[in-house]
Amino acid sequence: MSFRQRLAEIRAGFLRSFWIANLTELFERLAYYATTAVLAVYLTERLHFSKELTGWMMGIFGFVVWFLPVLGGTLADRFGFRRALMFAYLVMTVGYFLLGSLTAPWMEAPRRWLGDRWLVLAILMIPALGPAVVKPCVAGTTARASAENVRSIGYSIYYTVVNVGGLLGPMVAYLVRKPLGWGMASVFRVSALSVFLMFCGTWIFFREPRQPGEEQVSSAREALRNMLVVLTNVRFVLFLLIFSSFWVVFWQEFISAPLFLRSFVNPHANFDLLLSVDPFIVICFQILVSFLTRRIPTFPAMTLGLLISSLAWLVVAFHPTTVGMVASFVVLALGEITQSPRFYEYVSRLAPSGQQGLYMGYAFLPVAIGYFIAGPLGGYLLHTFGDVLHRPQQMWWVVTGVGVVGAGLMVIYDRFVKPPENSPRPS
Repeated sequence: MSFRQRLAEIRAGFLRSFWIANLTELFERLAYYATTAVLAVYLTERLHFSKELTGWMMGIFGFVVWFLPVLGGTLADRFGFRRALMFAYLVMTVGYFLLGSLTAPWMEAPRRWLGDRWLVLAILMIPALGPAVVKPCVAGTTARASAENVRSIGYSIYYTVVNVGGLLGPMVAYLVRKPLGWGMASVFRVSALSVFLMFCGTWIFFREPRQPGEEQVSSAREALRNMLVVLTNVRFVLFLLIFSSFWVVFWQEFISAPLFLRSFVNPHANFDLLLSVDPFIVICFQILVSFLTRRIPTFPAMTLGLLISSLAWLVVAFHPTTVGMVASFVVLALGEITQSPRFYEYVSRLAPSGQQGLYMGYAFLPVAIGYFIAGPLGGYLLHTFGDVLHRPQQMWWVVTGVGVVGAGLMVIYDRFVKPPENSPRPS
């Protein structure tokens, strides 16, 4: 097939809802990563939270963001993608706006009434609900609005869009905070504007994609009951718990790394701009790394990716500088792109026939658990090694140790526990 024929096939193979959904996903990811790029520093430097409290806040926020897609996707099937997306973007608009208004005069009364800790936690839960619905809706739209012959390309476009949003988000945060001089609070307001425009776009342009003969979940109760099916697969749940160690290591990029830079390396470091390094590496090298690791079996490839990302933090442990941190981000990204596609491939193969959607929803569970542990752990390590022992770079040995232990457990699981896959491994 010629390039021109393939291009024509792509043009005809996607419904308009595919392009609209993925465009809104780009701006949703931009808003999310702009927010997370500055959130830890905002809580410590503007609201004067301790590093430990900031870690707990980040951990709870991340857990809700990444755990609820398990529920959000199931309920979106029940109520429809268009209504679910509109709801999610409107909720995120309110949440990001309130987050950016915490220091406004009109927020003084609720701050005195609830106290900063509980008010911030309550507000963080509002935008956390949005991605839980958006991610499964856009992924589901990609499946429904793509012809079978271009569906793999559709998911490649979706994955690229997510990473472009991850690249642009920290850059927008830096632009708002530094060149424009609007301050960190304005980053949240820009995020609110971004997702509000996506609410308007979904309302005006998005139409519900449908497949012929498609069955709809009959009730929300049935949808919730279906979620419990996966929890009866003990070996699968054990795998998810072990692999959470990857995300404990990975999420330090957004939790403790910005605070480490500002507190112990360079108080004027452009921490948000540096967070664009990871997605930039992913965009540039995903195809190359996938090609180079194609002959590695799926499970060892996941274990290798976990080990690479864990060892990444030793760079900044030995060289606690801004350049050392950038180098750690590069190695971290290489580990991420080594394991990420293989992880979803592995989960999809474990799923029994007719339960692929359920199992892929639970693929977000390690991300949530990892975030929940990474937040308090990062805050504790920053306080203990930085503020108490005055040897902040040694905290990265502990982070690396978590990942190395996880890689060891992966090897043990692969040898003694791993259930059979539903199709043979690639050679």
